[in-house]
Amino acid sequence: MGLQQELRARVDGEVRFDEGSRAAYSHDSSNYRQTPIGVVVPRTVEAAVAAVGVCRDHDVPVFSRGGGTSLAGQCCNEGVVIDWSKYCHRLLSVDGDRAVVEPGACLDDLNAELAPRGLMVGPKPSTHDTCTIGGMIGNDSCGATAQAYGKMADSVLRLEVLTYDGERMWVGETSEDEYERILAAGGRRAEIYRAMRALVEENLALIRTRFPDIPRRISGYNLDSLLPEKGAHVARALVGSESTLVTVLRAEIKLFEVPRYQSLAVLGYADIAAAADAVPGVARHRPLALEGVDHTLISLARVTRLAGEDVVRELPEGAGWLMVRFGGRTRQEAEERARRLIEESGDAHTAFMDDPSEEERVWRVREAGLGATAYPPRGPETHEGWEDAAVPPDRLGDYLRDFQSLLHDFDYRHCSLYGHFGQGCVHTRIPFDLEDPGGVAEYRRFVERAARLVASYGGSLSGEHGDGQSRGELLPIMFGRKVVELFGDFKRIWDPAGRMNPGKVVDPYRLDQNLDLLDYHPEEPPTHFAYPHDHGRFTHAASRCVGIGQCRSTSGGVMCPSYRVTREEEHSTRGRARVLMEMMRGETITGGWRSKDVHRALDLCLACKGCKSDCPVNVDMATYKAEFLAHHYRRRLRPPSHYSMGWLPLWARLASAAPRTVNALAHAPGLARAIKLAGGVDPRREVPLFAERTLIDWFAERGVRGDGDPVILWPDTFTSNFHPEAGKAAVRLLERFGYRVDMPPVPLCCGLTWISTGQLGIAERVLRRTVAALAPRLRRGERVVVLEPSCAGVFRSDAPDLLYGDLDVKLLRERTVALPELLLDRVPTAPPPGTGIGAVAQPHCHQHAVWGFEDDRRLLERVGVRTRVLDAGCCGLAGNFGFERGHYDVSVGAAELALWPAVRDAGEETRVLADGFSCRTQIEAGTAARPVHLAELLAEVLLRAEAPAAEPARAR
Repeated sequence: MGLQQELRARVDGEVRFDEGSRAAYSHDSSNYRQTPIGVVVPRTVEAAVAAVGVCRDHDVPVFSRGGGTSLAGQCCNEGVVIDWSKYCHRLLSVDGDRAVVEPGACLDDLNAELAPRGLMVGPKPSTHDTCTIGGMIGNDSCGATAQAYGKMADSVLRLEVLTYDGERMWVGETSEDEYERILAAGGRRAEIYRAMRALVEENLALIRTRFPDIPRRISGYNLDSLLPEKGAHVARALVGSESTLVTVLRAEIKLFEVPRYQSLAVLGYADIAAAADAVPGVARHRPLALEGVDHTLISLARVTRLAGEDVVRELPEGAGWLMVRFGGRTRQEAEERARRLIEESGDAHTAFMDDPSEEERVWRVREAGLGATAYPPRGPETHEGWEDAAVPPDRLGDYLRDFQSLLHDFDYRHCSLYGHFGQGCVHTRIPFDLEDPGGVAEYRRFVERAARLVASYGGSLSGEHGDGQSRGELLPIMFGRKVVELFGDFKRIWDPAGRMNPGKVVDPYRLDQNLDLLDYHPEEPPTHFAYPHDHGRFTHAASRCVGIGQCRSTSGGVMCPSYRVTREEEHSTRGRARVLMEMMRGETITGGWRSKDVHRALDLCLACKGCKSDCPVNVDMATYKAEFLAHHYRRRLRPPSHYSMGWLPLWARLASAAPRTVNALAHAPGLARAIKLAGGVDPRREVPLFAERTLIDWFAERGVRGDGDPVILWPDTFTSNFHPEAGKAAVRLLERFGYRVDMPPVPLCCGLTWISTGQLGIAERVLRRTVAALAPRLRRGERVVVLEPSCAGVFRSDAPDLLYGDLDVKLLRERTVALPELLLDRVPTAPPPGTGIGAVAQPHCHQHAVWGFEDDRRLLERVGVRTRVLDAGCCGLAGNFGFERGHYDVSVGAAELALWPAVRDAGEETRVLADGFSCRTQIEAGTAARPVHLAELLAEVLLRAEAPAAEPARAR
């Protein structure tokens, strides 16, 4: 029986050897690419044990993967990858300040589960919303909180591990009595322990003297944990071994009390090295975290909108800053500790953050470092490869000066320097040229010199990201040959066959092997979209993802709804980006635009555009999906939904001639099922009712009124044909507050439904017609008010990229506005206590991605509506997506994650706001609420005395 067949037969889990799955797992967050043999997603720990057994029987390498955010190449290899994150994420027990947990548990999710007990995991990497406990153990993760709680190794008490040859055991601290019991029992475990004892005893002096005694020594194996004075702690010796020694099955870890209150002090200095000089004095105040950031990072965060102008204004004067976070059992205690630091800060400029939301905004800039620095708007793209060195904190300032000099020698300009300065750890991204052999040779020369520089300071090549392939080859510079030989001996004790994640740490691949971009030179295909932020190249857009994995978070923001439902790497933005890149490369995926594997990966993309804003490097999967569908179905028969929902504007216009008849036919028993079947609509979906009278017809009869500032109200298909009440309310509001409202004299469309179904040639023609009709009025300065956020998103984002270079399209983008943008400065401020109306608001995903909800929030506050803006992610309907056959479960699953529960819990008296037609439809499908558009609520609040008699909303 072959490997794949035996895995399927013996493993309780999902076994994937298809092109798409292998492509999705061929990268992590590093510069490297290696396509795995296959992927196993075990449902239980026992299933993972069985998978390792099958791999052993077939003599195939194996390695584990958690969040897949490794920056040194640890999580990509030519073996069978075990992905723990989908199923094996249980918190098994909590006993006091100890917990036993499975390796696939996401850190943020685990901390949320522990929060009712007032406990948390100590280390908190910046990838805390995606990284897993197993990955943190494999990497010996740290994060900012390691300042107070130590590295992951310091939190690990015991590990249940499995060797490649099948020995399963719990390991931890080893007393003499425990050691004697293990030897007495005999077998493979006794052999391992006897060999470890011999290795340590024969090399005591070497181990005691060659391991830097600094807070962030992550490089190499933790052989010093086996020293008798450290309790011969086998579990901690295995932490940081990057899946090269054992498979971790379960972990018992130490927990910490959650600080009840926190405060933040920011200290400003002349430059980043001067800030580093101040670290020892600041560290004496024992903060929870002590982080450094430079002016380059702050500038990039502002330009890339990861930080607003308000955040920059909150920073004290300077060009290098220390962000110092304190905790306390009371607010007074936390604030007093911060104020005491400020009082003793000498010549530093200072700021004290006493507003938690203000503190969080500032802190997020530091956490966004990798995303902010990856694609500088006015410079070459940057890479990891030397992003993680650590030196003694009291020598950090001098090291930074020498390191900046080294960067200057290689003409690597404008590199941001930031990191965990309290423990001497420095992060950066450097503009290595990894696409050209000459640039790669220069990269090698640089990192070799950088390694010698760090070693001269008594530092570590890695301060938290690990060795993997980036630094494995450089370990002799730091440790010397004899210690590196001990690492090889240690690996052979645990993995004599050398099948655990081979080529990483021990006997490593060269640091310039397997480079992702060096052999990535595919032919550039003709495209519909222009990709101006990717040098006009789809091949660059497909490779834009840097693997941070924020799309794998399970809460907060919009990205990525399909992943949150399925927990599949292939259904994350990152997974899809990797699949597209491999499609362009043409090796793992060989079908090009016609590939069924790529189509499968993209099929469950909701085109919500959440990644366009939430992804730190602004991967725009909705655009990539539309591009792919355009090529995939070129000159081919499309799915029925592309003809039914993709051409909705045409069918809606035809239905407006006899809406009652159309509604009756579409909802007649038997016939309704046939219509849904023919149109590719899921049978569990209700077809929306057409309005008895469209907004366009209503306005044509009513006519233009008033003499105010002229604006064009855009009669989108959804508002005009399904929900004209919102349009009528908007007309009355705009006229009441000084605008003269008109509509286009002929039926026009933004092309949204053709874009979302990849019918981009038609979308271009539709948009050109629309732009030609609007152009004379746009040139006169008139603005276009769009009520449906997805249509506004087309004008503001899709159209300029689809009709790139068209000046009238650019003008349309500039002149497109949402209702709050026109009303905010004109409506009166409601006197306290307001209207007495409470509301929950569901921002539309495209609005979230393209222009945000802040004006809506301010307008509602101004008119006296108490509003809770939901952070519930995508509604799940997403235009045609949730109606299409095969998408219902994911669509409903997305709504059940947060939106539907939040609306159900809101209370009958609470209004539900949702500007998107899809959002309102989805809310109505799963709750008893009847959501309204912002225009309708504003009209109720501001125009009560002028309200006309109600008109029927929909034809029956």
